[in-house]
Amino acid sequence: MHATAIKRWKIWHHGRAFVMIGALALLISGSLFQLQAQQAKAAGAGYWHTSGAQILDANNQPVKIAGINWFGFETSNYVAHGLWSRGYKDMLDQISSLGYNTIRLPYSNQLFDAGSTPNGIDYSKNADLQGLSGIQIMDKIINYAGQKGLRIILDRHRPDSGAQSALWYTSAYPESRWISDWKMLAQRYKGNPTVIGADLHNEPHAPACWGCGDPNTDWQQAAQRAGNAILGVNPDWLIFVEGVDCYGTNGAANGDCYWWGGNLEGVAQKPVQLNVANRLVYSAHDYPASVFNQTWFSDPNYPNNLAGIWDKHWGYIAKQNIAPVWLGEFGTKLATTSDQQWLSTLTNYLGKGVNGFNWTFWCWNPDSGDTGGILNDDWNTVNQTKQAYLTPIEFALNGTNPPPPTPTPTQPGTTPTPTPTNPTPTPTPTGPTPTPTPVNPTPTPTPVPGVSLKVNYQVGDPGGATNSEIRPQIQVINTGQQAVNLSDVTIRYWYTIDGNQSQTYTSDYAQIGSSNVKGKFVPVSGRTNADYYLEVSFTSGAGSLAAGANSGDIQNRFNKNDWSNYNENNDYSYNGSQTSFSPSTKITAYYRGQLVWGTEP
Repeated sequence: MHATAIKRWKIWHHGRAFVMIGALALLISGSLFQLQAQQAKAAGAGYWHTSGAQILDANNQPVKIAGINWFGFETSNYVAHGLWSRGYKDMLDQISSLGYNTIRLPYSNQLFDAGSTPNGIDYSKNADLQGLSGIQIMDKIINYAGQKGLRIILDRHRPDSGAQSALWYTSAYPESRWISDWKMLAQRYKGNPTVIGADLHNEPHAPACWGCGDPNTDWQQAAQRAGNAILGVNPDWLIFVEGVDCYGTNGAANGDCYWWGGNLEGVAQKPVQLNVANRLVYSAHDYPASVFNQTWFSDPNYPNNLAGIWDKHWGYIAKQNIAPVWLGEFGTKLATTSDQQWLSTLTNYLGKGVNGFNWTFWCWNPDSGDTGGILNDDWNTVNQTKQAYLTPIEFALNGTNPPPPTPTPTQPGTTPTPTPTNPTPTPTPTGPTPTPTPVNPTPTPTPVPGVSLKVNYQVGDPGGATNSEIRPQIQVINTGQQAVNLSDVTIRYWYTIDGNQSQTYTSDYAQIGSSNVKGKFVPVSGRTNADYYLEVSFTSGAGSLAAGANSGDIQNRFNKNDWSNYNENNDYSYNGSQTSFSPSTKITAYYRGQLVWGTEP
């Protein structure tokens, strides 16, 4: 071959080779890009486990819980709230669109009892829920949440639908039932990684203790028993363990007090030990001054002192790489400067990205009396001011970024623009007649550190329900670990007046002195079987109730001034068969205005 031709052939041959090598490089690069994209998209795949302070998915990629609480299954509606206004799929679509990746779903053990019939559902908007039991509706919500890429944490919020319990058991729902229900749920959702784990019991508080050694009150030991029982059925679940309220250096429920379920100081000396490694996540709750005015809110250094408070009670666990920490509840109406400062400081503390703390905001529902929700009162529109605090710390599981925050959160020290609220619309009956909208302004008693009360009741006139007088007799019991001034306590007895007459209250007898007992009548609207309540309060002369003490009998009587009859048959708080003192969750107790016992109608 001629030298010039050979040279041209070499140039052509080498050029072809370069093109082929370049194409191969592009193919490899594209494959790597696709692989990386698939990995990013698959973030959160399968069941999750822990490593140090992080939660990892099935591919060992770090993930972060960044979600919302949606309550209702723990109440006497036996279903997630708001289905009287909207379809559950519509709700889940909106939750997903806002960038949340997880829902904490509270329930009560009573949900699984025969006769716990779901109510407060507009079936014209939820046709596929017609005729289902509470747990079958839970199945529906979980299945659709999985289709949307959302994860579920089941939260045993309370034993029965009436009220929160300090301990993980009651006489009606013993520890054996608590554990057996958890095992049932672990088996039911086994193989379905939409459900990532179990929040064992909501907000343990005094007499619950951490590591004190008493099997009846030691929450750390009870959490181990339940956690190991669950993992024996479903070893893939995460086990979420909340703290207590008060912790002393000797491990007993005294000393330093914090929010119910929020104090995890005891983990440093006595961590929870589970039989399956890398399944434990500790959980705390935290709230602002509007829920309860803790001492640290009046510190001259507020809000700069908050990080130290959080480090001490729960943050240290993640910062020392002991285990992941999940802030399972925090919420506010943002109505005060203090609350704005608290939420701004807390979201900064929780942090952005995968290295931040895990969290679920309280709550989705607007009918949380202390905090309101992400939804406005119309159950449709979003409180954008709240949402703007949370969007920057969200974590997408599908490789996409959450929507940009709008508007910018109100800066601490400024007054937020009020969010317009609309009354909850009554469902339009286009199919089966919907159940009237339940009004449940405070479904969960507010956590008040170190304070726990119970009200015993007996009917004072057991002869019949049609009388010219109503005679509720009560006892107030301090079930906490510190003395409580009775002047800080009020009791509400809910009833129907059956007319519009003026009324008179009399304290017939009180062990603490009738002169120290006062009563007033308060009209209400939108309640089930109640258009009035009698509020019983106490003067400073009533003194205080020591830990474990009973006020003794307080015999109340009231009548209409024209002495016409009441019909007590439909009164919320009335129980004509309760002729000896026993707890009544339909008579509510308040400490400094915050609900601590019972359920409002």
